[in-house]
Amino acid sequence: MSSSVDRLSALLEQFRARARLFHTGPMCGLTRFAPETGRGFLHVLRRGQMEVRHLPGSGLPRRLALAEPTLLFYPRPVRHDFHNPPQDGSDFTCATLDFDGGARNPLVRALPPLIALPLARVQGLEQALALLFAETESVRCGQRLLADKLFEVVLIQLLRWLIDHPAEAGIQAGLMAGLADPRLARALVAMHQAPGSPWSLAELASEAGMSRSAFAVAFKAAVGQPPADYLADWRLALAQARLREGRPVKAIAAELGYANASALSRAFSRKLGASPRAWLDNPAEASEC
Repeated sequence: MSSSVDRLSALLEQFRARARLFHTGPMCGLTRFAPETGRGFLHVLRRGQMEVRHLPGSGLPRRLALAEPTLLFYPRPVRHDFHNPPQDGSDFTCATLDFDGGARNPLVRALPPLIALPLARVQGLEQALALLFAETESVRCGQRLLADKLFEVVLIQLLRWLIDHPAEAGIQAGLMAGLADPRLARALVAMHQAPGSPWSLAELASEAGMSRSAFAVAFKAAVGQPPADYLADWRLALAQARLREGRPVKAIAAELGYANASALSRAFSRKLGASPRAWLDNPAEASEC
């Protein structure tokens, strides 16, 4: 794909992921990671062997044995337990990930609940991980802040690799599959960068360099929904983010291409079952989305 097409920046500028280092070093015995709303985990097994366990009904393997340096990425809240030897346990560097928008973060929704990849398979991680490991091996000024930023770099490198290798990561239809297609990616990036533009099917197809019919079929097959539905969902996700920032509904509507505040309220109610104001006044809804 042409390097002139940046498939991630517009997404990550609108919906940031913030990493926070919370462990570096050995883990021995049983370590349990409880799910928290809107929070994911990124674990890097540096050495040793271990077994990861998941609860029945989670959709994940009950037991996953690891015997080589491996990256474990949980984009959504999932309980997972590490079982390590009681002595000379495995060596880890771990961070929590807080995603803007929580469960409705477009990237979070587009990823499987677990991505487990041997480090040797993910090209591009070596330098970022080397800096991260070096930073966590001794206490220095600004260590935690720098380690957090380096974990965010690791995440971006991982997302790059996932877009280029969706099948190896087990990614099916969705945003990541669309970004993996060079033609569809150009249309998706255009929507991400200019959500308020009155995009027509013909204009999006032109961005992709395809006919309208071929674009519509390919987009739905890869992303899982028609282009107009994806654009509507992207605008509503941005509207939710703007509401949480305290922006007025009228200004949000103008920015995102709605005719007026009433048009935004109608679209909001159809999709989420509540007006923007009612949704914002419900702390449980606003914090989960």
